[in-house]
Amino acid sequence: MFRGVSYLNLDAKGRLAIPARQRERLARMCDSRLVITADPQHCLLVYPETTWAEIEHKLMKLPSFDPTSRSMQRLLIGYANDVEIDTQGRVMVTSEQREYANLDKRVALVGVGNKFELWDEAIWRQTLKDAEASFDMANLAASPELGSLSI
Repeated sequence: MFRGVSYLNLDAKGRLAIPARQRERLARMCDSRLVITADPQHCLLVYPETTWAEIEHKLMKLPSFDPTSRSMQRLLIGYANDVEIDTQGRVMVTSEQREYANLDKRVALVGVGNKFELWDEAIWRQTLKDAEASFDMANLAASPELGSLSI
């Protein structure tokens, strides 16, 4: 499981240094091979290659004549890029991916379970503010999925 937020810099060539604590885990999990792809919320998703393979397989099983399925396949598979963590602990984020997610220099790498989300830092901070402003405990208790959650 990946968790926590790291604020990082993208260099001028679009390289991102993965934090050391995550590099070690990724080396064990997937031999430092990752897949970076687009998310509908205009961030990027960073998967260990083995986890991505399962997701890609499920995506390809979706009905090919369903417009929503095709859109998901185009977005997630079309933007997918195989990367390997280099000897300096960096991965390359393509210019197309950086443009899609509005990534400039400062980014937030957010661990969310089986993957990371990669956000522009300013957009990430605004997303958090928006989530806090719209959070409603009454809606949480009424949700069948979350009503029994105890933290």
